[in-house]
Amino acid sequence: MSEESRQETTSERTARGRTHGAFRCLNCFERIVPPEKAESYKCPKCGFEWRVSWPSPTIPRIRGPVWETNRRLTDEIMAKEKGQGK
Repeated sequence: MSEESRQETTSERTARGRTHGAFRCLNCFERIVPPEKAESYKCPKCGFEWRVSWPSPTIPRIRGPVWETNRRLTDEIMAKEKGQGK
């Protein structure tokens, strides 16, 4: 089979579409790029903060939420909704 007629595999398509140095916020799904070696990072869109790990120097991964920040934001949202009669 020639190179021209060879179809790309699913894993090759997936790898081609990946971005390095970024991840999606698990609250609003915005793609965010933390500073290199940051231990936590706050989403600029929704304000939720995430703990970050670095399996390799260019690949950040979310380890979990920063509970204090996210709890405060959730309490503010709930109070606002309660005040509007929802």
